[in-house]
Amino acid sequence: MEKVLEINNLTKQFGKLTAVNDLSFSVEKGNVYGLLGPNGSGKSTTLGMILNVVNPTSGNWKWFGEEHSIESLKKVGAIIERPNFYPYLSAKKNLEIVAEIKGADYLKIEEKLKIVGLWERKNDKFSTFSLGMKQRLAIAGAMLNDPDVLILDEPTNGLDPQGIIKIREIIQDIAAQGTTIILASHLLDEVEKVCSHVVILERGKTLYSGSVDEMTASYGYIEVGSNDSQKLQNFLESMPYFDKITSQGGYFKAILKEDISSESLNKLLFEQGVVVNHLVKRKESLEQQFLQITQKLK
Repeated sequence: MEKVLEINNLTKQFGKLTAVNDLSFSVEKGNVYGLLGPNGSGKSTTLGMILNVVNPTSGNWKWFGEEHSIESLKKVGAIIERPNFYPYLSAKKNLEIVAEIKGADYLKIEEKLKIVGLWERKNDKFSTFSLGMKQRLAIAGAMLNDPDVLILDEPTNGLDPQGIIKIREIIQDIAAQGTTIILASHLLDEVEKVCSHVVILERGKTLYSGSVDEMTASYGYIEVGSNDSQKLQNFLESMPYFDKITSQGGYFKAILKEDISSESLNKLLFEQGVVVNHLVKRKESLEQQFLQITQKLK
């Protein structure tokens, strides 16, 4: 897979504070990468460096195989601050100014406004837009020159639930067209729903880098209950499928170390005379995996 971005041992210090600490990862074309971490984990500083607006202390990065190339950055669209347009100009007029600066075709304006769902509001002043609409207009502006990569820093920050859903849908639509997206967020839910890959940062260090599917690729766990709890527990402990069994009040939670369907387990239990009143197989969420990784690798 073609790499659009390679980051190697990137470090940024602000006096005694190390904001980014020996960071390395790569971004492959056509994927949606989530930079996940709490505020202060180094996400925005990392984005600032790869966009040439923050000078690194050490390390390097390459866009499309070229180090510190201004031409390469022309293939990158980015929103790393709050949307900033002329308040008393219309959405269309504001994008005409952006197109002029970027050397983009004015004909792209209609296409991009339709992608973000603002074509019907093209003649309305920016000052009349909600925060979600302002963010969508910023995405349209960043997409005007059809960048190969789109960078978004906390794109749903401060939005209401409806606005969050709309932004996520737009990100998914843009990604479906082949644009590589790098998304910085402190929201696990956002990364799990939108991203194909995740880089987990904490205090400027990488805790995990890889696909979301691989991160949540555990076999999950079984919730199972019976009126005869002791017999059920004895049977579960004798089975080779489970790594850890804990009582959850009314049922047992059994972590799977081998895959088994709930149907197969129910059949085995029934054959041993254990009648269950609760049996559910669940997948561990990104949140559970995230907590395990941060506790394990701190």
